[in-house]
Amino acid sequence: MCGITGFLNRAGLSTDAPEVCKRMLAHIQHRGPDESGVYTDALVALGSVRLSIVDLEGGQQPMTFANERYWLVYNGEVFNHPELRQELSQLGHRFKGHSDTEVLLHAWQEYGPACLQKLNGQFAFALWDRQKEELFLARDRSGIRPLYYFTRGQQLLFTSEVKALLAHPDFSARLNHGALAQTFTFWAPLSPQSVFEGIKEVPPGHYLQIAPHKTSLHRWWQLSFPATPEAFFQGSFDEACEELLSLLTDAVRLRLRADVPVAAYLSGGLDSSATTALIKELAPDNLQTFSIGFEDEEFDETPYQQEVSAFLNTRHQAFTCRRSDIGQLFPEVIWHAESPILRTAPVPMFCLSRKVREQQIKVVITGEGADEMLGGYDIFKEALIRDFWAREPESRLRPLLLNRLYPYLQQFKGRNQSMLRLFYGYRLKDTDSPLYSHLLRWKNTANLLHYCSADLRDTLSEQEALKQVSRLLPPDFDQWERLGQAQWLEINTFMSPYLLSSQGDRVAMGNSVEGRYPFLDYRVMEFCATLPPQFKMRGLNEKFILKKMMAGRLPQSVLQRPKQAYRAPVSRSFLEGKRPDYVNDLLSPQALKASGLFDVEKAEKLLSKIQHSPMVSEIDNMALAALLSTQLLHQQFVHRSKPFPVQNEPRNCRTLICLTPKAL
Repeated sequence: MCGITGFLNRAGLSTDAPEVCKRMLAHIQHRGPDESGVYTDALVALGSVRLSIVDLEGGQQPMTFANERYWLVYNGEVFNHPELRQELSQLGHRFKGHSDTEVLLHAWQEYGPACLQKLNGQFAFALWDRQKEELFLARDRSGIRPLYYFTRGQQLLFTSEVKALLAHPDFSARLNHGALAQTFTFWAPLSPQSVFEGIKEVPPGHYLQIAPHKTSLHRWWQLSFPATPEAFFQGSFDEACEELLSLLTDAVRLRLRADVPVAAYLSGGLDSSATTALIKELAPDNLQTFSIGFEDEEFDETPYQQEVSAFLNTRHQAFTCRRSDIGQLFPEVIWHAESPILRTAPVPMFCLSRKVREQQIKVVITGEGADEMLGGYDIFKEALIRDFWAREPESRLRPLLLNRLYPYLQQFKGRNQSMLRLFYGYRLKDTDSPLYSHLLRWKNTANLLHYCSADLRDTLSEQEALKQVSRLLPPDFDQWERLGQAQWLEINTFMSPYLLSSQGDRVAMGNSVEGRYPFLDYRVMEFCATLPPQFKMRGLNEKFILKKMMAGRLPQSVLQRPKQAYRAPVSRSFLEGKRPDYVNDLLSPQALKASGLFDVEKAEKLLSKIQHSPMVSEIDNMALAALLSTQLLHQQFVHRSKPFPVQNEPRNCRTLICLTPKAL
């Protein structure tokens, strides 16, 4: 696992290009604290910081062949590299070490861009072809590893994290108002936008080719759901269980490959418990598991974590995240997330990865992706009930089914029928809309725009927001059944840009820890997409097939336990007791006015309401998190008054400067 950065300038690089690249790498040293390297020639600079996991002694980057035509910097893992190595060896390729980086370089030489289809992994990489003077940027199918780029004139900059660009003399950060408005509606900007003006991401499952006279973006993978009954899995439910078990077990097996110890996160829910159980079956000796708990009983899942650990006999370590920890670490998490966040949930995950790294663990296996692929979220149930209710809108009984959702939210307890109709009745009859499953969530989240300045608020009307999402939909999307549509929207507007980023890669790699996700093995994802809806959701029983598959492998209490969303305290972390100094500073009228992003009067009313209310609503908590995280982002990246300290250059850096002619 690594961090990569670099730049291409068709007009030629300046003599200080190696030093500039080193300074950029220093900003992402946390992604690769073990070693680093820089390559430069007349047109391009490539840099890498490395977290050594496979081939600890070899695998140094940037990597090339003897003729120095191709140069590669690479962030990630290709889990099937031994099988791919054997295939390439049979075609005449010879290898020096056993790193997956070298395998990727040979695969490119043999197959070109088509090599992406052969990779089972999580990755982002940049490859420079000196002969063609062409730069190739590629990203994995689900967007597990980040990759951004910025263009100006004849110059292109790329990076794993935006903060690296702050060290480049031709870049200054500005916030993108349109992308912020998207964040306050969808939880994250719609790909390929970022919250920084001019900076785009290489979307998941895409690659970017930068040739001398043309730059082109290509999709190389897209998850699709069946549009006809014949396209669904045609076997029995039991056969589907067997196939899912086989695929998921193999996905876990591949993700156990490493030259360092591999541990597991254990949340106490079904998904991480399932992956942990499969690890124990494959590698029964001495499995380390880690979990995070809370001092607030409302959020704490410690008893379930302990029960699963005892059942599976793991060597378990549990840590408690206090409200004061969240308040103290929030600025550092925003520095790593590089985006506003609407909840504090990433902060405990950052605490957990820090504790894991203190135990000398570099790799953890987690359960992300199961909810998206197997219908685990309440939003899928919500859409099912609303659709059922819409067939008889005047029914008194049908909306009562909604009382079964969100039992863990205090504000939703004891709701009467009028409250249910008021909250859930938004666009109830718009069942023909392909966006139906998410209309209510986006409407509620968009209430955050109320607190924004007029300039920011006016960049995204509700109608325009839905148009922007609609432009991303696959051509046959309106032919998919309802659950498939909801799953695609959840994967592409929430999982990839938020869950795997602010709450995934960023908070793990912020402490030099690599997360691995068996449920996001592309074979598992493609198979789950073909499953009939009733295999995933049996009525309102979510992840039905996973529960049946894991019967006997996990405690019944875990299998029968309703899904509980992972959450963390918000307002109590910032406004109760002794507040962190930055909270008062950034939410003061002067600071709000200086950033120009929020309506000062409305923000002050929100703070007063929260401080004097016995129970704070989810929307008000989200608004507080949005205000504070956006103000921090502006302070750290735009105003740059309190950036986090970085070294002048990365550790153990080797510099390769190519002065030979480009013709090879």
